[in-house]
Formats: sequence, structure tokens, C-alpha cells
Amino acid sequence: MNTKCVSCVSAWLLAVLATASATSAAQQTQAYFGAVHVHTEYSFDAFTNGSKATPADAYRWAMGEEITNSGIGGTIRIVEPLDFYAVSDHAEWMGVFKEMANPESPLSKHPLAARITSSDTNVRVQAFAEHLRNFSNGVRDDALTDPQIQQTIWSDIVATADAYYQPGKFTTFPAFEWSSNPQMRNLHRVVVFGDSAHLPRQAYSSLDSQDPQDLWAWMEAQRAGGATLLAIPHNANASDGMMFSLRTYEGKPLTAAYVKERERNEPLYEITQIKGTSETYPTLSPNDEFADFEIWNYTLSADAKVPNNHAGSYARQALLDGLSLQGQGIGNPFKMGFIGDSDTHNAAASNEEFNYTGKFAFENDPRHRLLGIEGAPEAQKKQIREFSSGGLAGVWASENTREAIFDAMMRRETFGTSGPHIKVRFFGGWSYRKEDADNPEMANIGYQKGVPMGSDLGAATGDAPGFLVWAAKDAESGNLDRIQIIKGWVDSDGEQHETIYDVAWSGDRTPDAQGSLPAVGNTVNAQDASYQNTIGSPQLAAFWQDPDFNPAQRAFYYLRALEIPTPRWSTRDAVALGVPVPDDLPVSIQERAYSSPIWYTPR
Repeated sequence: MNTKCVSCVSAWLLAVLATASATSAAQQTQAYFGAVHVHTEYSFDAFTNGSKATPADAYRWAMGEEITNSGIGGTIRIVEPLDFYAVSDHAEWMGVFKEMANPESPLSKHPLAARITSSDTNVRVQAFAEHLRNFSNGVRDDALTDPQIQQTIWSDIVATADAYYQPGKFTTFPAFEWSSNPQMRNLHRVVVFGDSAHLPRQAYSSLDSQDPQDLWAWMEAQRAGGATLLAIPHNANASDGMMFSLRTYEGKPLTAAYVKERERNEPLYEITQIKGTSETYPTLSPNDEFADFEIWNYTLSADAKVPNNHAGSYARQALLDGLSLQGQGIGNPFKMGFIGDSDTHNAAASNEEFNYTGKFAFENDPRHRLLGIEGAPEAQKKQIREFSSGGLAGVWASENTREAIFDAMMRRETFGTSGPHIKVRFFGGWSYRKEDADNPEMANIGYQKGVPMGSDLGAATGDAPGFLVWAAKDAESGNLDRIQIIKGWVDSDGEQHETIYDVAWSGDRTPDAQGSLPAVGNTVNAQDASYQNTIGSPQLAAFWQDPDFNPAQRAFYYLRALEIPTPRWSTRDAVALGVPVPDDLPVSIQERAYSSPIWYTPR
């Protein structure tokens, strides 16, 4: 398929009204970019790793102001400001480690305090790692769970979010992270509130429970009190198969009640962030030539243990497992939309590959983030240099307000990028035509004739569903290589399948006899970390109809848009430092965006 570059009276009245309604819907949904997974000095690990940034600093940075984020000096500033942002500090020991630096506080006399507040970064980092390891293994320290401190800090986080909220211009949300970490397996969730009314006095932490079902029960209690909220699981690639397990936290089989709980509370999943991308894994998707993207293949253990269980740790396999469970009559617990996000621990989302400032505050120094802190374990150095740049959450919302963005999240009209501001549209329906993709009113047609990303296809009214796809590049990043549709389905024997279709691409490339599209090329110069936008396309669009559709089979579809290769942050740092690019890192990467899926269920 060639590239699509998007540059009777009563019956008439019904048609006009339908068109007007669709046009209104499309005109009222705009793409907004942001992050809701952001840590400041109030998080125990952020403070220990040198962060001096406050929630106010985080919001000022997202709006485009320059901030100082660490105790080692230097300033940071985003090039493309964001539309929405949420500080989501860890509920565990919220603000407590920072209090250790207060000489008037009893916590300054705690046995950990001298190491946590040491001027030696490596001493602080190792103290944090030891504390996290002990916690994960069930060792509790009640001296660090002062509710008064945590309530005071939570109140400050909420008040700061309210102070920086500018409806129509810049949106903030009250949020926190629940950081369950059994045996160093990541089950973390970011909990986001739709507004600041009816909030709890204190954030719910994994010190209360490490079981996600207990978190959901707490969330239901908040709703009963008038709150609006959702939870977003993240970093499943470090869960060793636990995040999307086919059993509960207690090891019991999943039930229909469990499915309803999870779907109600967790409509989204963070598919990419600083600690890697969790779309799929090469051994899970051996026929996907782009599966090996920013793989951060560790648990959170101090010795950087490699997970053994990839099933249960990646989104695409979870989508397939959801279809299988649905076929068993249980329902689909993994019916989730996608976002990208950060997991920064220095207040700055660090999503710009060309402007990368690391995950932790000590990574302001490019030598530290690329080569590691002197004296740190080699496994830890490797983990840090394999960090990705942060991702971004994209939403299609009617306006830049808490209500509109939260509603878009709840209906899963969201997408995730690996960092750039790539915009993607994805519609599915039964009556689209090829010419709809070329129409300037494509989005209007998409809403009028079908459903957007994150939705369910209605009952079949044609031979096969058709899809409208569109992507536009980030002005500050590379051109687009291609748009793909990833399809997963379960056949009548219960076997799971996936296929990747190239549906729009740049240039005059032609697929070979096996249907494989030639690579777009690579203009990256490793000597000076430059590239040229002489290949690729600024925009791509197409109509695609499933050639292998079986109306009796459950299926999902999602869009993946790829940029041309551009220099990875580590290549830019190597050039700046005058050192070779480490052998274990790629020189270039293909940044990308993922739409939320569209599901088909036989009626």
C-alpha cells in the first residue's frame, strides 16, 4: 500500500444532524500530552538519590520554566512544554526521608539518617537499595511510618496541584503511587484523582497491603465518599510475570468478580517509560521485527536479577490472555488502553531524547548516567545506562481541563509515545471507505461511522471491519517511517495468534514476496549524534480492512507508528563526553507511538 499523506426532507435533515454531531465530536477532541508518573523530593528514593525538586518545581518545569532539581547543581528546562502533569510521589514513607535532613526532627537520629543524608551519592544510593530490599522481604520499620508527616505532605501535594491548575491552559491532578514490591517484583500503580474534592486524608500505601485487590477495595470506598479516581499499572517488565498473572495475588484463579474490579479501577496501562517499554518481548513475538525496543530486562533487585517470566509482564500477551479468559466466560481483566509516561525521580519527565536529564537527580551529570557513579556495582551502572528517555501520555479530549482529560482516560481514548509528541488517530467501523483516509474531515468521518481507539466495535454489519489510521510527527523529532496495525485473536481451538500489518509508509518502498516492507534507512551519524529528516514523511494516513477477519473469533487491533531512526540519548552523551558509545547500547532508536486497542467480540 502506498503512503497516504494527509495534507426526502426528513432523510436530509437526519443526515445533516448526524454530520453536525460527528463534526462537533471531532472538533472537540484535541490531542493533549502530559505525564502523571512523576516523583519529587517527597519520594523516599528520589530524595535519597539527590532530588531537591518540589512539586511546585515539577509543575513549573512542565510549563516550560527552568528549575534546579538536585543538590549537585545545574538547571534543566523542557523544550516542548506539556499540557497536563501530576506529581505522584510514593505513598510509602511519603516525605519521611526528607525529614531525616531536618536536624530538629527525631528522624534525623534514625540509624538510616546518616547514610540517607550523606554527601556521597553512592552511600545514599546503597542505603536506599538496602532499605527497599528489606521492605520487599517483609521487614518493617514502624519508626518511618509517622502518619502526621505523611498527611502533611499529602496535603501539600494536593494544594500544589490545585495552585498550578489553569483550566484550558495547563491541567494538574492530585495523585500518588502505590508501590507494591513483593520479592522485588514490581506491582506498582499510579492512583490519579479526577479532582480535589472528597480526597482521603492520607494516601494508601503498600504498607497497608501489597495486594492490588485491597487497593481496588480502598478505591471503591473513596468513590462511595464522592471521589473520582483510577489506577494505572506500570513497569510490568519488572514484575516477573506478576502484573498480568492469570491468578490473583493470593494465587487463586481469576473470577468474573475480579475482572469487574480490575476493569473498573484500571482502564489504562503505562506501556512505556524510563525503565523500558512493555509492549512485547522478542521471545513472545518472534515475528515482530520491532519487538526488541528499549528492553529493560530487570527486576528491581540490587543485583539486577533478570526476570524469568515474560508472559504476564508485557501488554500484548496480556491482551491475548484477556481474549482467552473472555472466551471462558470469565470476562476480560486486561481490557486496557495505553499511555506512555515517565517515572522520573527528578521532577522532570525527561521525555526529550535530545534533552535527556535522566531518571534520578544525580544523572544531571551525563557522565553519571552513561558511565555510572564511581564505586557503584556494575549491575547498577548497566541498569542506569539502559534507562530509556521518558514516555508521554496522549489523550484525545474536548478541552484541557481535569474533567475532560480524566474522562478521556476513563473511556481509553488515549495513546502512548516513547517520548516525542507524535499524534495518532485510530478508528474502527464497518462502513469506512478508502477515500475516507484522504478526506480532510477524516476524524469527523471516523466518529460518525465508527468508534475511536479504546472502544468496542459494534455488531458486524459488513464483511470485515475497516480502520482509519493517521499519524503526524513531532516538529522537534524525526519523520515517520510507517504505521502498523497489530492484530491479536483467539481461534476456535483456543489458540492465540498475532499478526503485524504495515498499512501506511513513507517513500516508494514495496513489500517483498513475503509481505515484508524494506527498512526506511538510517541517516544517524554516530560521530556527532546527528541525523537528517531526508527520509520518512511528516504525516501518514490510510484505510485498512482486515483481510483475515473471521466473525466468530474474538480480536483486538491497535496502531503502532514508528519514526525514522534518530540518535539515542546515550549516543548524544557519548559524543558530548568524547567517549565511545557503550557496546551494549544501540546508536540509534526508532521512537514510536501506540494507540489504545479496539476490540471485536462476536455477538
